[in-house]
Amino acid sequence: MADRVTVIGWDGSPLTAAARSALAAATLVAGAAHHLALTEVPATAERVRLGSVALGARRIAAHRGTAVVLADGDPGFFGVVRTLRAPEYGLEVEVVPAVSPVATAFARAGMAWDDAQVVVAHPRTLRRAVNVCRAHTKVAVLTSPGAGPAELGLLLDGVHRTFVICEELGTEREQVSVVTSENAADHTWRDPNVVIVIGGPVSAADGGWIAGRDPGAGPRGWALPAEEYGGGLGEGETDLLRAAQIARLGPRTGDLVWDIGAGSGAFAVEAARCGAAVIAVDRRPDNCARIEAAARRFGVQLQTVHGTAPHILENLPEPDVVRVGGGGVAVVSAVADRRPRRVVAHAATRDEAELIGRDLTEHGYDVECALLQSVQLDTRAWTEKERSVAFLLSGHLPERSP
Repeated sequence: MADRVTVIGWDGSPLTAAARSALAAATLVAGAAHHLALTEVPATAERVRLGSVALGARRIAAHRGTAVVLADGDPGFFGVVRTLRAPEYGLEVEVVPAVSPVATAFARAGMAWDDAQVVVAHPRTLRRAVNVCRAHTKVAVLTSPGAGPAELGLLLDGVHRTFVICEELGTEREQVSVVTSENAADHTWRDPNVVIVIGGPVSAADGGWIAGRDPGAGPRGWALPAEEYGGGLGEGETDLLRAAQIARLGPRTGDLVWDIGAGSGAFAVEAARCGAAVIAVDRRPDNCARIEAAARRFGVQLQTVHGTAPHILENLPEPDVVRVGGGGVAVVSAVADRRPRRVVAHAATRDEAELIGRDLTEHGYDVECALLQSVQLDTRAWTEKERSVAFLLSGHLPERSP
């Protein structure tokens, strides 16, 4: 086992005295090619080109001597420290941090970043990173080969964003470019790079109290009444049914939600308030305008699509969870073909509920059905004001994490 492991962050500025001292004593130095080319790396030290951090950690654990790992920026922020400190390697790690690439990127852009979401985009996480860019107005994306600015722009099809692309920060080849998401795929970008994704006006107001998205923004509570959404709810929409649908789907940051037959936009807005990306589909242009107005009122980002399901769904990006607010079994079947993790729908009659439930079961979903009845009372006289009854159907794929 290595006697000592020092992880040194590098941001292009001169190394600190502590970093130079650790390097001078190193018998093994691991890092990327540009790290190993630093003049401070001892000529006598064994050099390990870091590809897989896990493989590098095993190599370091087997080394007899003093090891140094060089990494870009702050190695404790989405960096190598987490892997090196894993119990299976048994390494004692000391960290000499530098400025993170995210902080440097925002500094180059002249922007505050306490209100930004920060995500890592690998090929396996790219879609979820894109969903965060759909849902939030300021996102920093730490990219990787195959999940860079071009891929982000292509997957944001239909959603306009401004990209501030910072290439090779801290090096002589550093470059900062501002392009639209639609044009990002027209260029070849150098790695490593950080992309700042801007989806609306940048606020000049005082900062908040928590980094990233303020979970307390907007009115308190869920299943808000119709007047919060600019008027009456759509056909088949009720506050309590919406609450049950949100609870069954559990939309969260990184998800893409389809709301088909979005009506008033109440469900779409509340799903967006959960941090999810939302595409609201409706066949009526006045409903689409109303949904966009509700989104502005609540300060959330969502995309509206005007068209009739199921045909309009063909070119939409893959969903994680779906609410079917209209269209019946034909739309439910088209949705199930796309294999979202969870689906909710409602029916006015038992026969319709049985058809929807049967279709979801045939598509491999585990299905639950509940008869929801709500009665609104006038508390001045404790008399009935309004009654609604609906069958709520929910399905989830058993072979995937709910």
